[in-house]
Amino acid sequence: MSLSVDELRKTVANLKNEGLNSQQIADELSLSQDTIAWLSSSNEGQEQPQDVRIGWRTIGVRPIRTEAMATIFADVLLEEVGEEGVDSIVGISLNGILFANEIAKFLDTEVSIHRNVDGGPGQGSLSNKYGQVNGKRIAIVDDVLSSGTTMRNTISMMREMGAEVALCMVLVNKTPLNEIEEVPLRGIIRAVAV
Repeated sequence: MSLSVDELRKTVANLKNEGLNSQQIADELSLSQDTIAWLSSSNEGQEQPQDVRIGWRTIGVRPIRTEAMATIFADVLLEEVGEEGVDSIVGISLNGILFANEIAKFLDTEVSIHRNVDGGPGQGSLSNKYGQVNGKRIAIVDDVLSSGTTMRNTISMMREMGAEVALCMVLVNKTPLNEIEEVPLRGIIRAVAV
C-alpha cells in the first residue's frame, strides 16, 4: 500500500509517540533517516529528499518467503566469495536479522547480530548471545541500503572488532553503489530514482 506524504507524516508522528527513535522509524518504514527528519519537520524551505519507500511485508510476514529470499542471498554470497565462504553472517537489526538467520542456516555458519542504538545509524553493539566476529571472515546483511551510513558504520565497527568483511548484501539497494568501504555490495533488487 502506497502512503501519501501526509499519511507518512502521521505514521512517523505515531511511531515517535510509541517511543521509536529516528533510526527505528527509518527501519520500520524502509526510508532514509533524511526522509524521516524531513517528514518530522515543518518542511518550510526544505526540499523534499529523493527517496523510495520499500515495502517488503509480503516477504516478511511468512517465514517460508524469508527462507526463499535467504536462498537467493546465499547463492549470491557463494558466487561472490567463492570456496573460502564466510564464518558468520552479521544481521543488522532490526530487519537484517531474519535474513541473516536464514542465510546462516542455509550455509551452516554462525549468525551474529548487530544492534543499532540511539546516537545515529551504524552505532550499536554486537550481541553477546550470538556469534562473535573477532578473527572471522563475515558477510553483513540488511534489508535496505539508503544512504549507506548504517552499513559504513557497521563495517567500521566489525573491522574494529577484528573481522574481515568479505561482502555486504541487502534486499534492496537504493543507491548506484556496487561496493562500500572497499567491500563488494550486492542488492537483490536495485531501486534508484532516475
